[in-house]
Amino acid sequence: MPHGFASWCWSVRGSSSVTLRDVHADAPLLARLADDLRAARFTVDGLAELWGAEAGAALHRGRRLPAVRALEAARDGHGRLGSRAALAALFVLGIAVDRVEAEAALASLGVDGAAELGLLTLSEGSSVAAALDLRPYAFTDAAGSAEWWVASDLGELALGRAIETGHVLGIGGASTTLAGLLMPTPVRTALDLGTGCGIQAMHARRFAERVVATDISARALTIARFNARLNGIDGIELRAGSLFEPVAGDRFDRIVSNPPFVITPRVAGVPAYEYRDGGMTGDQLVERVLREAADHLNPGGVAQLLANWEYHPGEPGLDRVRGWLGASGLDAWVIERELMDAPTYAETWIRDGGTRDDAPEFERLYAAWLDDFEARGVESVGFGYVTLRRPVAAEQGPPARAAEGGASARLQRYERLHGALGGHDAGLGAHIEAALAAHDWLAARDDDALGRATLAVAPDVTEHRHYWPGSDDPTVIELRQGGGFGRTVDADTALAALVGACDGELTVQAIVAALADLLEADASALRDALLPRVRDLVAWGILTP
Repeated sequence: MPHGFASWCWSVRGSSSVTLRDVHADAPLLARLADDLRAARFTVDGLAELWGAEAGAALHRGRRLPAVRALEAARDGHGRLGSRAALAALFVLGIAVDRVEAEAALASLGVDGAAELGLLTLSEGSSVAAALDLRPYAFTDAAGSAEWWVASDLGELALGRAIETGHVLGIGGASTTLAGLLMPTPVRTALDLGTGCGIQAMHARRFAERVVATDISARALTIARFNARLNGIDGIELRAGSLFEPVAGDRFDRIVSNPPFVITPRVAGVPAYEYRDGGMTGDQLVERVLREAADHLNPGGVAQLLANWEYHPGEPGLDRVRGWLGASGLDAWVIERELMDAPTYAETWIRDGGTRDDAPEFERLYAAWLDDFEARGVESVGFGYVTLRRPVAAEQGPPARAAEGGASARLQRYERLHGALGGHDAGLGAHIEAALAAHDWLAARDDDALGRATLAVAPDVTEHRHYWPGSDDPTVIELRQGGGFGRTVDADTALAALVGACDGELTVQAIVAALADLLEADASALRDALLPRVRDLVAWGILTP
């Protein structure tokens, strides 16, 4: 699937008889479950050790057979699976196991306790099957490394059919992308708008004293509570309701959201999945979230979201988003990461609901999506990241210049950064935080003050020169950013020389003066040409104050 939409490929199961069951978040039972999972080393590394790198890679491609073979080979002399293997078979591979094996793996909780939690289903025979998806999840952020267990509803491969409309999604590509975008600044309060299984609320809690997590789905809130208690995470308050309704009148230092932004035809017969469909037409839900965010941010507060936006004839998607935010008074940084034409968008989300291309209903749903896009004049859909900030001194109205020759006092950046990043999503939170600080630093300085500043080259920046064979002079000079958004900047000789001389000791104006002498150029004209480019390099993190 495209960037940001990928499912977590370990959701591979065999049973086709499981439906949504009640889930309970009984704290004492969950504590015993955690003890059992810990004792069995039911961890990311433990599973990799269990079936090896090749089988693990096959699982990420959606193929479970190599892992199944590895588990079969791991049976003991009596044909029994060990505790870790039994848990892996149940909750990762979706294979029913003998009750004796399950009891041994869940020695503290017991099979009956697992069934009471809604984690297992019991048959009249001697086997048990998973009723929830449960898997280990490991990550590293600015607070360090951690590993959790995350429960969610069974996917379509487990069910053998399309998922239920009340499905609670687990960790996917979008989840890990958004978690990687979160700024690591400690805050007092945070809001997770549309929490789903609770993964963003748990990530936000690592940097917030208190988190409020909302969702329209009562089942999602129950599973979010299940996950928080299973992992011993407190300080998360769960509230039921749509969008900002449960937090009317409240403000937060941080808002994080992977909202139900998927554009779904509003016609009979098209499933409206709660985890992705907010019940509005087109991209109206994203518009509403962005417009209302200002009312729920404290001064200096930041909202970080994933979203998509429509392209209409004569109205590019980013211009559409700019129109939503223009009068908000917020700083806005919107990055489009990919653009999908209407047919591709429709195909992606029909498959996401578990409808296979060869299923009879696929063409009917496909037609409904394409009819909707055609009727509303939608040519394509953009997907990306949105960062909003309420200024400490929030002043409504159009952006003002901070000083003659300086940057805008309000950050208004709308850009397309398609393709691979320089690093990876996991490190973007710190980069976004530094970029906001860089904007503020630039906004406080006119060109004279910038000239008096000393700058240094960021440690992830490299210079690349390309030559025609036999030529002494480069035909292309590029500055490449290794981390962040992996920008590549075309530089001429003067800019490359200026960047190379930024050692944290010489001022910008001293470097420009020296270059003017070296290049036999007019110092004033060279300054006027280079300072706007220096501002861009500071804003992008290629040069740092």
